[in-house]
This record gives sequence, structure tokens and C-alpha cells, in this order.
Amino acid sequence: MTHRNLRFFRTGIQALWCLALTVPAWAQNTPQSLPTVTLNAGIHVITAELARSPEQREIGLMFRVSMPANHGMLFIYDQPGQQCFWMKNTLLPLDVAFIADNGTIINIDRMKPRTLDSHCSAKPVRLVLEMNDGWFAKRGIKAGSRLTGPPFAP
Repeated sequence: MTHRNLRFFRTGIQALWCLALTVPAWAQNTPQSLPTVTLNAGIHVITAELARSPEQREIGLMFRVSMPANHGMLFIYDQPGQQCFWMKNTLLPLDVAFIADNGTIINIDRMKPRTLDSHCSAKPVRLVLEMNDGWFAKRGIKAGSRLTGPPFAP
């Protein structure tokens, strides 16, 4: 191999290595594990993982095959906006609650797994909570109900 060919070969290997390092986390097909916070919906206690960064929010609850009964994921955005969710790589049926900064639920939607259907907030919000399918309805929690806990302003 000539010096020129060797340099080209090394450059190609370096480029492949850099590409491998930039593969998004969601491409790994494994669930993420995030810090949690305790929330309350009346007498009901929720353990919610916190998805704060764009990468954490993008992965969300994808690739999970189960989730404990009172667990969920709270998505926190920097600015209020119309938040929309879909379920392409999510294996579990979920409920999604779009929440005002004070903890008031704006709207709730049911989401089917592995679909591209869009589920959006009825108003601009910064906070979105995903729970197992039917969790809110089974507890009588609906739009207008209020959650409490550290993420919600008094």
C-alpha cells in the first residue's frame, strides 16, 4: 500500500469512527433510564422520569415492554408551545396529559403503540406527562384536574 493510499485508508477509518460516535441514542433500540420526581394527582402518587434534554424527549418511552402501574415520564420543555407526540417506536399503549405550569391538565389523549398519529396539546404548554393506557380515566382524572409536585409552579 502506498503512503497516499494508507493516508486515504486512515482518513476513511477516522470518518467511520466519527460517524459511529454520532449515531443518535434512539438508534440503539434500548430504553433510557432517567432521574425521577414524585408527583401527586389528588391521593394518587406518580413516580415520573424526567425527560429534559432534546435527546431524552426524543427517546421518551420508546422500546419499553412494560412500565409499573404508577410510573410515567414527564417531558419538560424550555418554552411553552403546542407539544405533539407520536408513537412510532413505542411498544406500550399510553395516555398523554398536556399540563399548564401550575399543574392543571389542559387535555388528555390516548395513544396507540407503533403509530404515527399525532397527539397535540390544545394550548401551549411546557409540561407533558405520559402514563400507562387508561391510567387517568381509571382514577377520574381529566382536563381541569390538577397535579402537584416540584415541577409545577404554585
